[in-house]
Amino acid sequence: MDDLKQAYKVLGLKEHAPKEEVEKRYSTLVRREKARSKSGDRAGDEEFGQMTNAYKLILASEDEKFTQAFNEKEYGKYKNMAGKAQKLDHFWRYYKFHTLGAIALIGVIIYGIMSYIDHKEHERYLASLPPMDLEVTFMGTFMEESGQDKNLVVESLMEPFPEWKRVEYSTIFVPQDDMGRYAYLQKALVTLMAEVPDLYLMDKYMFEWLGPQGALLPLDTRSELAAYGDSPAALSLQTDDDPEGSVYGIDLSKSQLFKDLPMMKIELIAGVRANAKHPDNAVKFIEHYVKTIP
Repeated sequence: MDDLKQAYKVLGLKEHAPKEEVEKRYSTLVRREKARSKSGDRAGDEEFGQMTNAYKLILASEDEKFTQAFNEKEYGKYKNMAGKAQKLDHFWRYYKFHTLGAIALIGVIIYGIMSYIDHKEHERYLASLPPMDLEVTFMGTFMEESGQDKNLVVESLMEPFPEWKRVEYSTIFVPQDDMGRYAYLQKALVTLMAEVPDLYLMDKYMFEWLGPQGALLPLDTRSELAAYGDSPAALSLQTDDDPEGSVYGIDLSKSQLFKDLPMMKIELIAGVRANAKHPDNAVKFIEHYVKTIP
């Protein structure tokens, strides 16, 4: 405090003079010092140095007062915890983005670990299942009753084949009306490229859409179905690779499957995926049900 009092005295100011007055006084002294320096007079160098030190001391004191007032306003409500609150605020102010980035990184790491664990759990679950016997995709106007157990469809598909242990199915709904069909067809196309079932069960529109794309196996090349190649149930199509046409679908709309299958449907046409993993079982499925057509 005595040093501060002496600093005001060195500058020729009253104690606690306003900061503006201190600035003004020091500016005057600087101009005076510049004029003296130009004249080559070095006698006042030490005195001006003392004035500069006094000026710096006063400004430092003013800054400290300002900081104390600010901290009191911002952190005074925390009372004994004010120091910790101030440190926390400063940390957040200067390291906010670093902290948020670290939190985000931790979140990504946790998500990655959980995804990996879920993936491994799913792999273990799949490994515990019996080998796949048949994978079926319904494509077109097929819907299950609201709240219906999916096992009902699986049981219906497996019922004639007691030796089979595992059958799975998926449904790609495509409506009959032209207005809403386009978006569903886009989804169907993506699924067609991404997934490879063994057997397609389709309505007529989807059979005529899917067949020309080369996704179906010519069924008249299979000896098990050769006897049905000329029956009304055999449906032929032409493709770019097969301009003369072949049987690519069997209409099972009058078969026992149509009656037993617990799904809303209009038509039921069966086709085998060209690169199916279990083509023999898919053909066996069709052969069984084509025999039930009156």
